[in-house]
Amino acid sequence: MKSTVLKAIAVSAVFGFSIQAQASGIDALKKFNNDANGLSGSFSQTVTSKKKTQTSSGTFKILRPGYFRWDYTRPYKQVIVGDSKTVWLYDPELKQVTKKSQAAALGDSPAAILSNRGALEGSYTLKDEGNQGGIDWVRATPKSSNAGYQYIRIGFKGDQLARMQLRDSFGNNTTVSFGSLNNNPNLSASSFRFTPPKGVDVLSN
Repeated sequence: MKSTVLKAIAVSAVFGFSIQAQASGIDALKKFNNDANGLSGSFSQTVTSKKKTQTSSGTFKILRPGYFRWDYTRPYKQVIVGDSKTVWLYDPELKQVTKKSQAAALGDSPAAILSNRGALEGSYTLKDEGNQGGIDWVRATPKSSNAGYQYIRIGFKGDQLARMQLRDSFGNNTTVSFGSLNNNPNLSASSFRFTPPKGVDVLSN
């Protein structure tokens, strides 16, 4: 399941900006895309496949354009950092760091929305799915046929982004729920600087 983490987040997360309540989910999403500059908070993530379900949780912070950090704390520790040029994936248990070009790693993935305001309308077809369970939902379907996933659903509750759901090309479902959001965190590019710890293997992917 660790291999799904990057796709689901950094992914992943459309992940997590607070916005003002709007008449529809699409209006809210577009306002987020235009206005959001940074966010921090906690998250819980559930990945469901045909064979099993895995839940993880941690904290995150995002600075637009181009910076993000996801710290997984349960059930295992893992760090994913995007410094605008490189995505770093650090697995303390394996004592291993994997790095990859951020442009190549994100592509047209949901994570691209975090770092590129033009990605939303340029790469997705949006559909308002109304209010379900107190959450206003928007479905974003990738225009690219090789995006690696079928769609993402972005949910807003009141003036806060509450949830994200992603269904990949294999039928696996990822749900990310957000909490303890800070809509104006004091962040700078230096907050996303990553240096591999001594003694770990560094792999380029």
